[in-house]
Amino acid sequence: MQHGSALREAVGSPRTTPLIGIYDMYSASIAAQHYDGMFVSGFGFAASYYGLPDIGFIAWPDMVQFTERLRLAFPSHHLLVDIDDGYVDPEVACHVVQSLERAGASGVILEDQKRPRRCGHADGKLILPLEEYLDKLNLVLSSRTDLVVVARTDATEEAEILRRAAALAETDADVVLVDGVRSVEWIERIRTVVGSKPLLFNQIAGGKSPRLSLTELTDLGVDVAIYSTPCLFAAHGAIDGALADLKNADGRLPVTGQTGSVELRCATELLEKNISRHHAHRAPAPV
Repeated sequence: MQHGSALREAVGSPRTTPLIGIYDMYSASIAAQHYDGMFVSGFGFAASYYGLPDIGFIAWPDMVQFTERLRLAFPSHHLLVDIDDGYVDPEVACHVVQSLERAGASGVILEDQKRPRRCGHADGKLILPLEEYLDKLNLVLSSRTDLVVVARTDATEEAEILRRAAALAETDADVVLVDGVRSVEWIERIRTVVGSKPLLFNQIAGGKSPRLSLTELTDLGVDVAIYSTPCLFAAHGAIDGALADLKNADGRLPVTGQTGSVELRCATELLEKNISRHHAHRAPAPV
């Protein structure tokens, strides 16, 4: 299957394509029941795999291995992978892109930050000189076969945002992302600058960008929306609440079937789907 081509076709559809940020195989298993596309979020992966903030701790072999596991479980879903700055060196970035394409990724996001890097919605971001980033981006583009490449800028100064967005739109990148966009007006200005190039918008709870529906994003000419942390933050709240309830109940588990509760059979059936997607004739195993 040409995973890049499939994502490229989805990006070209009339309505904004949503990609849901996941952080591990279990969250991906739940997301797969609701959406056709996933975003392998750097924030979520750093949090779940290392227990650390998204400031440059991710090692690229870990991300490649995670993508391999995702593709085995979800053979037909779109998988867009955050590769930060390509792990600094342009040749490493090319190697990572080729490895991810072989692992089954549909696309990658390559940013123009320099180290020490930050989450795209954090303060204090530093960016590479534009020509240095374009050199890296063009090497990556020449190294992919079918993979979708999203060119991302983390510029925060207004004139520089527009300058970089226009420059990224002139490359062979499939999609342009300006991260941390602060208003609808700025989405409109960026949309104008990038012309016909597909545009991606990143939403994160508590981030710098406005909370917008898919209908609103479609009306603004946004082609792809990534949701970086809905699974991670929902799990945070649910786990914290469940453990507080368990403590308050002196360690007695809640009654099975209560609103929001999950029990063994439900979890097992969810995970069985990660096998049966490869075998349409296979019935879920009994619990």
